[in-house]
Amino acid sequence: MITDKQAEKIQKFIKPYRITDGKSFKLKDIDPDDTGDFSKNDKDRLTEALDEGIAQLRELQEKLYADDKWGVLLIFQAMDAAGKDGAIKHVFSGINPQGCQVNSFKSPSSEELDHDFLWRCMKNLPERGRFGIFNRSYYEEVLVVRVHPEYLNAQKLPATEDNIWKKRFQDISQFEKYLHHNGILVRKFFLHVSKKEQKKRFLERLDKPEKNWKFSQADVKERQHWEEYMGAYEDMIRNTASENAPWFVVPADNKWYTRAVVGAAVIDALLSLKLDFPKVDKKHLEELEAAREALLNE
Repeated sequence: MITDKQAEKIQKFIKPYRITDGKSFKLKDIDPDDTGDFSKNDKDRLTEALDEGIAQLRELQEKLYADDKWGVLLIFQAMDAAGKDGAIKHVFSGINPQGCQVNSFKSPSSEELDHDFLWRCMKNLPERGRFGIFNRSYYEEVLVVRVHPEYLNAQKLPATEDNIWKKRFQDISQFEKYLHHNGILVRKFFLHVSKKEQKKRFLERLDKPEKNWKFSQADVKERQHWEEYMGAYEDMIRNTASENAPWFVVPADNKWYTRAVVGAAVIDALLSLKLDFPKVDKKHLEELEAAREALLNE
């Protein structure tokens, strides 16, 4: 059980990274190497706190399922090697896998290209009582497609006016409002890694044979567009952050800190739903008592 004091500490911890109104947001204001009030000597202590949080998350997941009113959609976006897979793996390591579905969105298939840009994500939304985790998402349509506008040709769009990115921001914002109105809680995470740290992680993948499989030549190619991507991420957050679907711009140069912030933000999201186990009415209580008596008298 999480106390009110613990809930307040969690809110204070994640507040610097939570963006609900992006009008004045600037990506440079958040340092990828930031560790808040913790030094790197606090790594073990914060990792222990994350382990405790995972246990609390398991309890909240049970209530989410029993309550059966809300689904939770968690979206992860980042540059390559920022640690999306690791954050998802660690934060959700203790939950019931039956109540969680992870979807990774790669380059769209021909079938997906024959639909609107939200379609492939819409059909993978979580049910009530469950988590849905998107490793990349419809936000790729205002990130990689924006950096590489030639990809728009494959989408076979009808002739439209200019400002396609502005329109997509509007479509996404309205879609996320729709989800909230229909019982899908949305939380979005941009894992903010520095170019220097990404280089270090790429070299590690190249130097360690067991990590070679993670590396692709395309990773180096995309790195050449770093500044374009940073501009696209900043514009995306400015235009799609809201109170009901906030962005968390999470410093990602220190994986232990990244995972702690993500875990705290997910717990805070679930606490905001005021979840509880359903109350049993008098008739049901009588049926339970009768079943009890029958079992005792066997």
